[in-house]
Amino acid sequence: MSGGLPATAEAPAPHPRVALVGNPNVGKSVVFNNLTGRYVTVSNYPGTTVEVSKGEATIAGHRFTVWDTPGMYSTVPISGEEQVARRMILERDPAVVVHVVDAKNLERSLPLTFQLQELGQRVVLMLNVLDEAEKLGLAIDFDGLSRAAGMPVVGAVATTRRGMDGVKRAIDAAAAAQERAAAAPVDYGLDIEAALSRIGAALPKVLARRARGSSLLLLQDDAEIAEHLERDYPAAWPAIREAAAAARASVSRNIASALATARHARAQALVEAHVATSATKRRAFAERLSELTINPWTGVPILLLVLYIGLYQFVGVFGAGKVVDFLEHTMFAKLLVQPVNALLLKALPGTGGWHYWTRELFGGEYGIVTLGVTYAFAIVLPIVTMFFAFFSVLEDSGYFPRLAMLLDRVFKRIGLNGRAVIPIVLGFGCATMATMVTRIQETKRERVITTLLLALAIPCSAQYGVITALLAHQPAAFLGISWSFAIWASILAVMFLATGLLASRALKGEAASFYMELPPLRVPRLSNVAMKTLARLKWYFMEVFPLFVLASVMIWVGRITGLFAIIIHGLEPLVAAIGMPKSAAPVFLYGFFRRDFGAAGLFDLANSGALTQAQVLVACVTLTLFIPCVAQFLIMKKERGLKMTLVMTAGVMATAFAVGGLTNVALRFAGFGR
Repeated sequence: MSGGLPATAEAPAPHPRVALVGNPNVGKSVVFNNLTGRYVTVSNYPGTTVEVSKGEATIAGHRFTVWDTPGMYSTVPISGEEQVARRMILERDPAVVVHVVDAKNLERSLPLTFQLQELGQRVVLMLNVLDEAEKLGLAIDFDGLSRAAGMPVVGAVATTRRGMDGVKRAIDAAAAAQERAAAAPVDYGLDIEAALSRIGAALPKVLARRARGSSLLLLQDDAEIAEHLERDYPAAWPAIREAAAAARASVSRNIASALATARHARAQALVEAHVATSATKRRAFAERLSELTINPWTGVPILLLVLYIGLYQFVGVFGAGKVVDFLEHTMFAKLLVQPVNALLLKALPGTGGWHYWTRELFGGEYGIVTLGVTYAFAIVLPIVTMFFAFFSVLEDSGYFPRLAMLLDRVFKRIGLNGRAVIPIVLGFGCATMATMVTRIQETKRERVITTLLLALAIPCSAQYGVITALLAHQPAAFLGISWSFAIWASILAVMFLATGLLASRALKGEAASFYMELPPLRVPRLSNVAMKTLARLKWYFMEVFPLFVLASVMIWVGRITGLFAIIIHGLEPLVAAIGMPKSAAPVFLYGFFRRDFGAAGLFDLANSGALTQAQVLVACVTLTLFIPCVAQFLIMKKERGLKMTLVMTAGVMATAFAVGGLTNVALRFAGFGR
């Protein structure tokens, strides 16, 4: 045990550990990828649901284990991510902590640097996005800042690898140092310094290296530190507890405010002494554009333009329309489906018995090859590829944090905050993956509301793409957007807001605070977009393609046993109640196995001419709001528990058919699409 918290049961690391620490959106992940390459594992931190990345790196001929910690602003955690980041620092006791900061916001970042030093860490301060700081006219005296702060200070631009060699040299030198550098002096005033000395005197000598940091946490009445000290040092704990209580009582002012003020003053003094600002500072276009994206009057039109070009035209019209049409009807139908069915019929002739059912397992309408493989590669693959490419462009450009800032006020009305943007937007790619990502939200209340919204009002990319392809071909209303698509999107928006409002009223609790670092707004790099898109596609297909095959087998079992016929017969009255033909009932059943199956089945039904324009719209509305797919259902059960998942599922199903029925009545009354 090296201080504050005990080591976990993990086996000793074969190589020195390097922990990347910093605020969210400062480029830690890019630095991590530059150091580790592709030898990376992602797993939950023990005892938590927070995912962390670990990889191996060779620096100056030496092997290191590199950890990418969750974003943090302080060593006094207010979120699950910050708590895990602090535990990683204290429990894993890294040989080097690389504090990655935005070079433009050095003064705001240095207080965390001081806290890391106070915990006895060897800190390398990496000033990232140095190019953006230079564009703003900032000139940093790295040598002077390094001497004054008592740690190596290096500048870099991780996205272009500029300066990464210097970062590696600093890591290697810090790891080889025999002694840890003295902490940069932060004078907290006579009363607090006396209180820290009183607590430090009671701490066991084994905690000497972290005595100042541990004393500061105890002075702030940190429950987790106290719990572990009591457990690991039972003999010393009574004296520590008494000293901490007496120390807190001896300080008359607000301790947290006093510590923050002292750290800020120290950071301000260092920046004033070692960072010069050019008098001819030029306001970059990217900076002006950044302000426009977060101003509601200009940000909303920009968002609508981004969604129109990215989601509607690129993912929907191009991906789900032109590309899917070519792959499904030109390539797969002629080169795979027809030859496979002909071969099966020749090898297994007959209209009944085991010959027929063996044919149906692999071919026919719902077979592994003709449904599972075809839907996976001809329909789903192009759509999710387009979406993940679009998502990666937004991510690499730095637009996501600005979108979070823009929507924070709206999300607060439905019990969420800007942080919910990430799982909500990701839900348009894969709602199953997005449900897991709700872990980044701070409170259980927020996670429940977001999970419900993902289950009800957010279509996954494949479902969205197929529905867009269906509705986009109908008469246009404005800017090439069809009336049907506009009505469908409007209903989803209303349901999203209404459900969020109701859920936020029903679930008691306060919304978590929200603040976010804004990274530079820049032109996305093609290599980064390609790498992120391919990584997500690999994950998606490793998780999803087996489900397509499994769904085909389950459909085959359901048909051969007659179970599906019973369920479909039970769905027919519900389908008829929303103005749909009974032939649409299988669409809703198969949609539960994969949302994509339901959407693709609806696509085939509509293309056969079995549905009117109004029926297509009603089916799209109902199917989008319908029960999430079985994979999402299972993840909901894992994340939210069986009882909550069953309640959500029942509510979603009832809402879907109720809204579908109302839509049908409204369209009939308006004489739409008869």
